[in-house]
Amino acid sequence: MNPTFCFVLVLTSLFATNASGEVLDINGDLIFGGSYYVLPVNRGQGGGLTLAGRGGELCPLDIVQESSEVDEGIPVKFSNWAPRVAFVPESENLNIETDVGATICVQSTYWRVGEFDEERKQYFVVAGPKPEGFEGDSLKSFFQIKKSQDIAYKFMLCPPSCDSGRPKCRDVGIFVDEIGVRRLALSSKPFLVMFKKANETEISSKTM
Repeated sequence: MNPTFCFVLVLTSLFATNASGEVLDINGDLIFGGSYYVLPVNRGQGGGLTLAGRGGELCPLDIVQESSEVDEGIPVKFSNWAPRVAFVPESENLNIETDVGATICVQSTYWRVGEFDEERKQYFVVAGPKPEGFEGDSLKSFFQIKKSQDIAYKFMLCPPSCDSGRPKCRDVGIFVDEIGVRRLALSSKPFLVMFKKANETEISSKTM
């Protein structure tokens, strides 16, 4: 396929709007700017989301679930959606960043899908650099939030395809690794979540 045509096809798919609804927090309010805790709908298997190293190492950082269900973790913030609306829309490509003041790894904390893990046969969601543009590796940093149940949402990765022109969406779920860490990964079983607004005091106290 012509590379220029493929690039245009990717951009068209990435920015296509479909009159999406609004993403709501646990109080039923629209999610605008600010930061929000990502909490599991199904309780008893862990808490909110945070950052952690992989394979017992401190760095680099991956997106993981807190082991305790009472721990809300670190909030996230959303950005870079295409529709000209102030609120966070459903089913639209956007970027997600773990909102932490500093990390011991001195790295950016935007969500992205990492390289295929041959040992675990998984694609994990990792912390990475701020996306630059809308091609190449930056496409691995665009996620969608989709309604799954009355109060539940799920994250999906829907990278455009130059083969068919249609996104091939994958759910983001939980993979429990060999040392018991609950890591976000592409999965056939979605991780169902809800969003709780964080206040500025809580955000400023978060470091990794």
